Amino acid sequence: MAELIEQYNSRATNFPGLMAIGLALCMILSASVTSASEQKNGAEPTVSIAQGMLTGVNNDHIDSFKGIPYAAAPIGDLRWRPPQLPQTWSGIRDANRFGHDCTQMPVSWDDTPPTTQPSEDCLYLNVWRPHTAARLPVLVWIHGGGFVNGASSAALYDGAHFAKDGIIFVSINYRLGRFGFFAHPALMAEHPNEPKGNYGYMDQIAALRWVHDNIAAFGGNPDQVTIMGESAGGASVLMLLNAPGARGLFARAIAQSGGGSDFSLNERISEVAAGKAAAEEVGIAFAKSVGIEGRGAQALRALRKLNAMKVAGDLNMETMFTGKEFTTYTDPMIDGKIVTSSLLDIYAKRLQARLPLLIGATGADISFFSARSKDDAFSAFGPAQAAARKAYDVDGSVPLEQLIAKIGADRYMVEPARHAARAFAATGVAVYEYRFTYVPPGLKATSPNGAGHFSDVPFVFETQNLFKGGQTSPGDAAVAAQIHAYWVNFTKSGDPNGPGLVQWPRYSADRDELLEIGENGPKAMADPWKERLDAVMVSNGSNEL
Repeated sequence: MAELIEQYNSRATNFPGLMAIGLALCMILSASVTSASEQKNGAEPTVSIAQGMLTGVNNDHIDSFKGIPYAAAPIGDLRWRPPQLPQTWSGIRDANRFGHDCTQMPVSWDDTPPTTQPSEDCLYLNVWRPHTAARLPVLVWIHGGGFVNGASSAALYDGAHFAKDGIIFVSINYRLGRFGFFAHPALMAEHPNEPKGNYGYMDQIAALRWVHDNIAAFGGNPDQVTIMGESAGGASVLMLLNAPGARGLFARAIAQSGGGSDFSLNERISEVAAGKAAAEEVGIAFAKSVGIEGRGAQALRALRKLNAMKVAGDLNMETMFTGKEFTTYTDPMIDGKIVTSSLLDIYAKRLQARLPLLIGATGADISFFSARSKDDAFSAFGPAQAAARKAYDVDGSVPLEQLIAKIGADRYMVEPARHAARAFAATGVAVYEYRFTYVPPGLKATSPNGAGHFSDVPFVFETQNLFKGGQTSPGDAAVAAQIHAYWVNFTKSGDPNGPGLVQWPRYSADRDELLEIGENGPKAMADPWKERLDAVMVSNGSNEL
C-alpha cells in the first residue's frame, strides 16, 4: 500500500490535473484483476478494472473490448484542461462498440474516416486480445491524420491480426485540432501549475498510464508495452520518446512516417520562434475570428461556451495550410513541460529515451515542398546545391513535378527518419530502419511516384484487403504477412527478426543499412538514396549529432 501511495503521489506531481490521488487510491483498492479467460455466461469475455466491470465480444477466438473511457469527458470546464480521471461505474459496462471519435471536420479522401459520430466526449480506447491471454506483450496504436483528423474506429486499424499473433493490441483516441492543440493567455493564467497547449499529447500520456495500470486485467504485461504510430501518430511516438511524463510507460517504439526533425514544431507556446507567431497569439486570433475579444477569464468562459463545431470550424487536412484555418490553428508546440525542446536539440544532446526503435518511411512519402523551377528547387539545398543536382537530376531529365515530389518526401519524412535512426543508434540502443516501396498491382496506375504516405499501414495491420477498394493480389497478402511478422517480432522482443524472414540488420551510421520492403519482397541493403539524403541532411540542419 505504501508503494501505491508513493506511486500515485509521484504521478500527481509530475502531471498535475490528471491524478486525483484520493479517488485513484479508492479505485485501485476497489479493483480486482480477473484472469483473461473469465467469461460471462460462458461466451462473452469479462474483465474487472479499476473503473468497474467490462464485458466485450468474442469472435473467432479473439476478444475485443471497445469504447473504454480512459479519462473523463473533456467538455465544459474541462475543455483545454489536462485529462482527468475517468468515472467509475456500477454493474457491468458493455464494451461491444467504439466510443465517439474526436470532433473533426471530415476530409473526402481520408482512408481512415470515423465510423462513429465524432464528439468532444472522445477519450476512449479499445483492446483486442487472444481469448486466452497471460502476461502478453502490448502494442498501443496512435492514429495519424495531421493532428486534425483520424479515428481509432477506422476499419483499417482492426487489431485482430495482432491479437491472433499473441499480442494485446490497444488503439486510442486523442483530442484533435483546436481541442487538442490550443493556447491563450487566459489559459496560461488558469491553473498555472498545469501543462498547457498540447492537450492531445497529454491525452496520449494519460492513455499510456491507463494501459500501464489496467492492461494486466486483460492478460497484458505492463512492462512490455510498445507504442506505434504513423504520420501524426509517428510524430507523436517520437515526441513520447522525449516527454518526461511518458518515461517508464513503454519499453520500445515504432514510428512510421513520423518525420524526425522539427518541421511539425512550428510554434512555442508564449514566444516567437523561427519567425512563427507564438501559439498564444494564434489562440487570440482564433478567438477574434469567432467574435471573442480580450485575454482574460471572461474570454476563456466565452471560448468554452462555443459549440464544438464552432471550435472545429473548417479545419482539416485539406484546409490547415490555407486561409483562416492556417492563421487560427497551431500544431503541437514547445510548451516546456510536455514538449520541452526541439527534436534536433534533444538528439544533439542525447536526451531521448534510450529504447529500441523501429522507424522508417514510404518511398514516395508526403511532401510539403514547392518550387517554380529546378533552380528554385535546388536553391533550397544551400551549400549542398551541387551535390543535390548530382543526386536527384544528374542529366537534367527528371520532370519538375517528379523532382519536387522526391525532394519534398526526402526533406519531410525520409531523411528525418534516417536522422532519428542515427540519433538513437548513437546512444547504443537497437534501431531498425525500413523503407516501404511496395505498390500493389491494383494501385500502380494511380501511384506514379511510388508507395505513398500511409500505404504501409494496411500491410502492417494485414487489412490490405480493405484499402482503396480492396484491389488486392496474392502478392499483396505475401507482403502483408512479412511486414506484419516483423512488427509482431519487434513488439515481442525488440528485434524484428525471426524464422523465415530476411535478416534485418541493426542500423548504424557507418553502414547506413535498412530493410527495403518492395516489389520483390524485403531486402536488406545499404541505403540506395544515401547521396540524396546526405544533401538533404545539410539543408535540414540535421547533420550535427
